[in-house]
Amino acid sequence: MSTAAIIVAAGRGTRLGGDRPKQWQMLAGQPVLAHTIAALRPHVDHLVLVIHPEDRARAEGFGLPLVEGGASRADSVRNALESLAVSGVSRVLIHDAARPLVPATVIRAVLHALETSPGAAPALAVTDALWRGGTRVEGTADRAGLWRAQTPQGFDFPAILAAHRAHPGGAADDVEVARAAGLPVTIVPGHEDNLKLTFPGDFARAEAIIRGRRMDIRMGNGFDVHAFTEGDHVWLCGVKVPHSRALLGHSDADVGMHALTDAIYGALAEGDIGVHFPPSDPQWKGAASEIFLRHAMGRVAARGFALANCDVTLICERPKIGPHQGAMRAALATIMGVDMDRISVKATTSERLGFTGREEGIAALATATLVQA
Repeated sequence: MSTAAIIVAAGRGTRLGGDRPKQWQMLAGQPVLAHTIAALRPHVDHLVLVIHPEDRARAEGFGLPLVEGGASRADSVRNALESLAVSGVSRVLIHDAARPLVPATVIRAVLHALETSPGAAPALAVTDALWRGGTRVEGTADRAGLWRAQTPQGFDFPAILAAHRAHPGGAADDVEVARAAGLPVTIVPGHEDNLKLTFPGDFARAEAIIRGRRMDIRMGNGFDVHAFTEGDHVWLCGVKVPHSRALLGHSDADVGMHALTDAIYGALAEGDIGVHFPPSDPQWKGAASEIFLRHAMGRVAARGFALANCDVTLICERPKIGPHQGAMRAALATIMGVDMDRISVKATTSERLGFTGREEGIAALATATLVQA
């Protein structure tokens, strides 16, 4: 069973104000539409963006199929449905771009309901008293059985395509189109976070919701050991330190940077350096370890995280780390693209015990903490 999502992003959003349509305004550092795409992407096999022709250059950056909207919302949805007509899609979610914070629970509820119903949509029961009037209250209305509609609204694909083809136009949403064609639509629980951005104050509320969600904190540990060999320097945390011996390794054997890189991969649950840069691959022979660390930080950004802090402990009798500590922190900060105050480098000995005590090599332990950006 293949599922598509249509994101309707062709509107102009004039009630909100600003120098651009609301789906292109910034919310927590990203366009509103970027949040909407991220919310839907994990749940579907295909994503289609319905856009205004003037927004094509902006929209192309998302790398998704684009469909130009029509004169009305219903026309825009119909255009997107027609673009999917020969795709083999069996069900479709139709979602407003201006609802960027739809929770995964709402999306899953709609999809689950589609297993037994040709249509499903989230909604919230009306709980406030209802009045009629202009500047004065002129009457009341019964709120029993009334719901506040939300999206995504989900449907059996062939059924909703046929319904849109047959509808004369002017529908408020796709549930209205479906019901006009005789399709039953199941109501599933909506969510207060699934607000539609309409007025300037809605952005402040959305920002507060995002701040409340951003509690995804990841921590990883890394440990590495390299033996001494012949040489006149060692690389430690990106700094070339003069020494009577060198460290043996497939790359430049920067034991501190290796431990830190593994800590970052560990926080992301993405294995270790060997997974991404196999030692069996000759291209990494003698490679600078900053290649590995930069890659790990690239994965941090790609996964939507940022480095909160990291801590590296070098375990050795010699060379003495203290004189180079500041330079190491600075080097790591430059490579990782973060402030120095997020990086700690320190050293200890093993009190002449074990292989480090016998000066056979250097060990390093690192911890990295990531937070959702």
